[in-house]
Amino acid sequence: MTKGTSSSGKHDNKIYTLCLRCGCKAYHLHKSTCGEFGYPAKRKRKYNWSAKAEVKHYGTGRMRHLKIVCRRFRHGFHEGTTPKPKRAAAAAASSSS
Repeated sequence: MTKGTSSSGKHDNKIYTLCLRCGCKAYHLHKSTCGEFGYPAKRKRKYNWSAKAEVKHYGTGRMRHLKIVCRRFRHGFHEGTTPKPKRAAAAAASSSS
């Protein structure tokens, strides 16, 4: 097989497009099947050869550190600030005084 300029000409046609079920760019137009979920089959595509990787991947355990990082990322890693007082706490303080 050649891997130079002659192969570059074969990249002009679109084989994979967006899947109607999962939305991934894994729907093979010639085979009419999705490579990720197996659409149009009724059952989801699943094989046991990927089970170990699925178990070892993050998101299957407690994620003690990563779930904190995800929360901090959403707010731009703010540090050294105090949170604004809640409305209920502020209202209770104003009504008691």
